[in-house]
Amino acid sequence: MATLAVALTGNPNTGKSTIFNELTGARQKIGNWPGVTVDKKVGYTRYKDRAISIVDLPGTYSVNARSPEEKIVIDYLMNNKLDLVMDVVDSSNIERNLFLTVQLLEQGIPLLIDLNMQDDAERRGIRIDVKKLEEAIGMPVVETVGRSSKSTRKLLDVFTDTVMSQYHVSAQVQEHIDRVQAIRAKDIPDSSKEEALIEARYELIDKIMAQAVNTEHVSQSVSEKLDRYLANGFLALPIFLAILYAVFQITFTWIGQPIADVLDDVINTDFVAFMTDFLTDAGVADWLVSLVCDGIIAGVGAVLTFVPLIFVLFFCLSFLDGTGYMARIAFIMDPIMRRCGLTGKGVMPLMMGFGCGVPAIMGARALDSEKDRMVSILVTPFLTCGAKLPIMALFAAMFFPDQAANVVFAMYIAGVVMAIVAAKCLGATVFRDKGSTFLLELPPYRLPDMKTVLLETWDKGKGYLVKAGTIIFAASVLLWVMSNYNFSGPCEIEDSILAMLGSWMSQLFVFHGFATWEAGAALLSGIMAKETVVATMGILYGAADVSTEAEDAIETAGAFMNTGMATSFTALSALAFMVFSQLYTPCVTALGTIKKEAGGWKWVAFSAVYMFVTAWLISLLVYQIGRLLGF
Repeated sequence: MATLAVALTGNPNTGKSTIFNELTGARQKIGNWPGVTVDKKVGYTRYKDRAISIVDLPGTYSVNARSPEEKIVIDYLMNNKLDLVMDVVDSSNIERNLFLTVQLLEQGIPLLIDLNMQDDAERRGIRIDVKKLEEAIGMPVVETVGRSSKSTRKLLDVFTDTVMSQYHVSAQVQEHIDRVQAIRAKDIPDSSKEEALIEARYELIDKIMAQAVNTEHVSQSVSEKLDRYLANGFLALPIFLAILYAVFQITFTWIGQPIADVLDDVINTDFVAFMTDFLTDAGVADWLVSLVCDGIIAGVGAVLTFVPLIFVLFFCLSFLDGTGYMARIAFIMDPIMRRCGLTGKGVMPLMMGFGCGVPAIMGARALDSEKDRMVSILVTPFLTCGAKLPIMALFAAMFFPDQAANVVFAMYIAGVVMAIVAAKCLGATVFRDKGSTFLLELPPYRLPDMKTVLLETWDKGKGYLVKAGTIIFAASVLLWVMSNYNFSGPCEIEDSILAMLGSWMSQLFVFHGFATWEAGAALLSGIMAKETVVATMGILYGAADVSTEAEDAIETAGAFMNTGMATSFTALSALAFMVFSQLYTPCVTALGTIKKEAGGWKWVAFSAVYMFVTAWLISLLVYQIGRLLGF
């Protein structure tokens, strides 16, 4: 029997992705739609011996093909053979959601209408008569609560049992479609035509609402009550900062760091010792033992140690997103962002930058004006992405052990401040444009669906693991070769190619407090991938004699570092190094994304140079002012 092809469509924040996750579980493939950087999610399941393929189309409010998301939806629905198209409707906002439904029906697309979030609708006094709604539209209607397993089974039954060819739009919907075609055929200005189409659609929606929906007056909703404090008034920004601070305490003090410490001991002490003994007893050549233990395990292991921190941070951010709070951040920050020449909507791609700069740069496509888009692309790399996190965590744990979480939090804030300042400067100089409007829907507050939160955490965090197994693995081998050889052959690390390159790089930091070849080599490798800064540190300091004293001297920073790391930096120079690492040139992957999104090598060169110069100056100020203050 052929695979059943299903597409899910609907407005943003209707619970469509939750339904998709419930239906497909972990059986998903995530890529990009051709020609754009919008996520393409395809999932698979099997029910009643029938294979089902499900595509989660991007959330959109219309199908006018003006944005990448709108174009994807209409192109996919019109150009693919589908057995079923399910329009997921937020029952608590049914009037607004029906606007997209009507547009899809105008295109001749048969729909299964899913009234999701019925529990929210009932709490808001909205009663929907499903039978009357089916009669009013002429299409099948099903009720669900997105995260309910009962709803999932109901949908799967509908998918396998419904034959869409048996359904036809109602008389009033057909009358509306004829009217729309007549309006489009008129020889009038496009603006007048669009106004007439919108008016016709809302006339039909009003009829449907009158026939099938009854709304009772209810008291103020929980979301409205919470928004009085969380999204409005003078408490909104302090509460946001307090929540952000709590996220970092959870990540670096309460949960993430203790797990990371255990993993650090397992990888960098127990596993290294086991592999060294195993390979030596097996008669493996000394150079190969060194490559495996001092190169690959030291490099990849140094990065893997921070996996718990990455996953805990992503879990917290996904959890907040699931509550509906992340959307409020855009409104909270809108007044501040407007002073920088942007809108609050620009915060959303920037927030993605806390995970990885690459999707954050891609996310700038959602911004409405060219100015906002370009500024967002060029300031996003200032933020502390997941790849920079190991650098911050390593130096904070080693040089500020009692205040590690606070120091890392300060680095995140510094990145945000620098991004805002850069946005203001770029908006006033390189990109001058009129301000843009700001429209964003606030979803109701909800308890997050833990299955969805965990899947999103895995989707975001697995990229870090893939990097550790590919880019960092290759970089670790390359760095080991460069640290053990020069152009004459094998040599001591001080005479190696890596030392030569690091020495050249270190001359730029004579007045910054970290003019060592090790620091220079680590920063140079960071342009390949920011994670390799820590990997390089692991190789360089792991290549020296490692004794029990090294393990005892720097317990919190990991057994891969010896006392040479401690003597190479002071607390002040370590802080200056962290600041530079936070702000300097993006990794090559981010630079490649900038080229694709900004449209040319000149913006790649501009980004690389202006960020390096900015980092160099700010780091210099931190170190020199610190010295003047006696630190």
